[in-house]
Amino acid sequence: MILAEILVSLCPGSRVTGGKVKSSQTRSVVSRAANAFRMAAQTLCRSNSALGAYYRRMQAKMGAPKAITAAAHKLARIFYRLWTSGDTFIDPGIDAYEQQYRERVVNNLKKKALAFGLELIPISDSTQCVS
Repeated sequence: MILAEILVSLCPGSRVTGGKVKSSQTRSVVSRAANAFRMAAQTLCRSNSALGAYYRRMQAKMGAPKAITAAAHKLARIFYRLWTSGDTFIDPGIDAYEQQYRERVVNNLKKKALAFGLELIPISDSTQCVS
């Protein structure tokens, strides 16, 4: 089976007609490789890696079945990149992933505050609010 077909069975669908999204569910394709990626993704729930942190964040956000598919899709993309380039996978670790996620959230908050004409100021240890 071609690797692109595996990715298609793990990618979100894009059934759009008349400018409206009719369905964004993954296609139900019988693929042993896609099932293998899903089984590998299911084991990430207790992993202390960046992929494990990604799976747990997705699980909290949208539930276990969709998180498994999302993590399987990420695993398939990583596998395809490594397969075509011949590189080795280096896990950045859970701390690097959490730091990157925190920076992304803070940047998004700054953009939203700027859109409302506000400014975010970090709380320093010397200035504490007493309520």
